[in-house]
Amino acid sequence: MSGSNAESSVETLGIVLETADPERAWNAFRLGLTALDDGIDVSVFLLGEGVEAEEITDEQFDIRDRMEAFDAEGGELLACGTCLEMRQSEGSEVCPISTMSDLLELVTTSDQVLTIG
Repeated sequence: MSGSNAESSVETLGIVLETADPERAWNAFRLGLTALDDGIDVSVFLLGEGVEAEEITDEQFDIRDRMEAFDAEGGELLACGTCLEMRQSEGSEVCPISTMSDLLELVTTSDQVLTIG
């Protein structure tokens, strides 16, 4: 495996994050950043417990730092509005409220979709 997208047919990657597990969330954003560095457009949709990712505090896995880096590198970050409402939470500047229509668009327009849950 090489570190270049030169031979890959993947131009867009969708990641659906459905967990608040610190290590899994951290790795989802690490993958997103790696793909962005390789020239792939990446969107991450936070669904279910995944909407809690921005609030996770963990000494070993700094998810908020990875999320902010992902945003700064041009990654698209979306969060399920209903899932946020169920948790009496709101979207943020880094992670705006989105809908199932946004998730459907991510799933149907991405070359590859990965669900981490």
